[in-house]
Amino acid sequence: MKIRLSRHSTKNLAMRVSVDSIVINLLLSVFKFIAGILAKSGAMVSDAIHSASDVMSTVIVIIGVKISGKEADQEHQYGHERYECVAAIILAVILFVTGGAIGYEAILKIIEGKYQNLVIPGRLALVAAVISILVKEFMYWYTRSAAKKLNSTALMADAWHHRSDALSSIGSLIGIAGARMGFPILDKVASLGICFFIVKAALSIFADAIRKMIDESCDKDLEEEMRNQITNQEGVIRIDILKTRKFGDKVYVDVEIVVDGNLSLRESHQIAEKVHDEVEQEFLMVKHCMVHVNPDCNMKIE
Repeated sequence: MKIRLSRHSTKNLAMRVSVDSIVINLLLSVFKFIAGILAKSGAMVSDAIHSASDVMSTVIVIIGVKISGKEADQEHQYGHERYECVAAIILAVILFVTGGAIGYEAILKIIEGKYQNLVIPGRLALVAAVISILVKEFMYWYTRSAAKKLNSTALMADAWHHRSDALSSIGSLIGIAGARMGFPILDKVASLGICFFIVKAALSIFADAIRKMIDESCDKDLEEEMRNQITNQEGVIRIDILKTRKFGDKVYVDVEIVVDGNLSLRESHQIAEKVHDEVEQEFLMVKHCMVHVNPDCNMKIE
C-alpha cells in the first residue's frame, strides 16, 4: 500500500528537514570550533567554518521551496516550481566552488611541501572529527530520504552538501591523525579525493536541475505506469498520444484518449474528467493532466 503525501504535507516536510538541518549545523559548528581551538587544530577550525557555511545553503533551500510552493498568479500562470531548480543550481555552484577550493588548496600545499614546525593537534580534535562524520552522514541520509519522497532537487542538493561536509571531516580526521603520527601530507592527499566526490556531486545536481528546466519528459517506466492507469479507466479504448514534461519537481501530462464515437459530448467529457482526476490523484508529482478526446474511427457513428 502506497503512502501518499498531500501537497501541503510535502511542503511541511521540506521545511521541517531544512530547519532541522540549520539547528544541527549550528550546534555542530560551535562544537567543532571550540574543539579545534582547545586541541590546537587548524583543520578542525576550518571544518567548523565549512559546517557553518552549510547554514546558508539550507537557507537557500528554504527560500527555493517556499517560492516554488506559491500558487500560480497572473505573472506566473503555470506556477513557480522552477524556482526550486534555481535553488538547486545555486547550491550546485556552491558545492563546485567548495570542492574546487579544497582541491586547489591541497595541490598548492603538496607542491610547496612545507610541513615543518606544525603544531601537533590534540585528541579532542580526533573525537570532534569522528562525531562530525557520524552526524553529517546521518543528515545526508535524513535529507536524502525526504528529497526522494518529495522529488525535490533542492533538498537532494542540500543532502549532498551534508555528504560533502562528512567527506571534509574525513579529510580532517586523516589529516589530524596523520599529523599526530608524523605524516601531515595525508591531510592534503585525502583532500584531493574529497574534491573529486564533491565536484562530481555538484555536476550531477546541476545537470538534473537543468533537465527539469528544459521540459524533459519523464522516464519510460513512469510513462508506462500512466498508460496503464489511463487505459484501465472505464470507457477508454486506447491512447493515441501521451506526452509528459517536467516543470521543476512537478510534471505536466498531455494525453489524447480514444472513446466510443457514439457517446454524447457529456458522456465523453465524463470519461475525460475521470482520467484527469485519476492521473492527478495516483501520481502526486503531476501538477496538471490535460485530456483530449478522440472518437474511435472504427466504430460507426449513428
